[in-house]
Amino acid sequence: MFLQLWINIGKSILAGLGALLLVICAWLLYRVLKRRRKIKHKEKCFKRNGGLLLEQQLSSSEGNVDKTKLFTSKELEKATDRYNENRVIGQGGQGTVYKGMLMDGRIVAVKKLKIVGDGKLEQFINEVVILSQINHRNVVKLLGCCLEIEVPLLVYEYIPNGTLSEHIHDQNEEFPITWKMRLQIATEVAGALSYLHSAASIPIYHRDIKSTNILLDDKYRAKVADFGTSKSVAIDQTHLTTKVQGTFGYLDPEYFQSSQFTEKSDVYSFGIVLIELLTGKKPILSIGSGEGKSLASYFIMSMKEDRLSDLLDARVVKEGRKEEINAIAFLAKRCINLNGKKRPTMMEVAMELERIRKCEGDFNAQENSDEVEYDTIELTRPWDVASTSTGSCFNTNASPPLDVQPLLFQKSF
Repeated sequence: MFLQLWINIGKSILAGLGALLLVICAWLLYRVLKRRRKIKHKEKCFKRNGGLLLEQQLSSSEGNVDKTKLFTSKELEKATDRYNENRVIGQGGQGTVYKGMLMDGRIVAVKKLKIVGDGKLEQFINEVVILSQINHRNVVKLLGCCLEIEVPLLVYEYIPNGTLSEHIHDQNEEFPITWKMRLQIATEVAGALSYLHSAASIPIYHRDIKSTNILLDDKYRAKVADFGTSKSVAIDQTHLTTKVQGTFGYLDPEYFQSSQFTEKSDVYSFGIVLIELLTGKKPILSIGSGEGKSLASYFIMSMKEDRLSDLLDARVVKEGRKEEINAIAFLAKRCINLNGKKRPTMMEVAMELERIRKCEGDFNAQENSDEVEYDTIELTRPWDVASTSTGSCFNTNASPPLDVQPLLFQKSF
């Protein structure tokens, strides 16, 4: 009887161990299947988010461009403290930007896009491909991206001093944007755009130049950002025919009418930024009754009537020399000529701004060149436009600055 008891106990133990082993096996199988599903989901997201295209592009890159890193979702979750609301440094139509810290101590900006449709996904892939080719000190640096989740992430260098728009339109008396700083910022942005247009094996049109897409670093150096709608073009290609996209007040009227975007369309938008720097006013002026008037038309009218001083920012009038201010005003006037062919190139603009900063030559040399054609535009109704939304020295040989590298060949989308 005693033996039988031990036999029964042994059977119970074996049965328990068998059941436990079965549970453990089932749990391990569940974990394996779950992990496999997770891996497949990541692979699916990676392919859907353009990972194969990006890998192909990066593998063809030469050594003169830093490799764009592919971050894991865990890395960026940890960097942003699981996307803590306290880490939010910016929000817009495309998504939310978080401040984060990588394992190596680098401070970064992590851009988390909103729900991605086909159009937004194309913009995302486009921005990654474009920025992975660019190496210029006045263009925001893309450090990498994360493609293994439903909504992809972009990782940029962290730019601490916000946008140019914030400093122009919400001026802080403790840290004002002086006239000297405005000249420097204008020159740096012009240099970056000249690089994109001219110092590349394949030119790039930014297509959304505005003060909110110009960031300022800790030394108030300009960084051109937001390349979601940018396009690379063939060297012999003079324009892009696309659906009209842009931002009210910055949109080239010639492009709006023809749907043909040229390098001179970027020049027009930059001209508006120059006028913002001069006047401290937004591209669309409110005149009451819900109507708006373009800053460009008001600026041209003020120059024609010789009352530009009434439009200028008080700090510009106080700190700038009259000759400098007039030279910048006439340069801006040339940039916003309604006839794109009569606008200067960005390289010419950059060289002129550098000359003005160094006070070389006759400031009035350009005042009478190419009379500007500009009709007054009253914005009494919204345009049918898709709204988006994100110092170099040049010698007479127009060679790229030493701190930049030529762009790589990349077919346009």
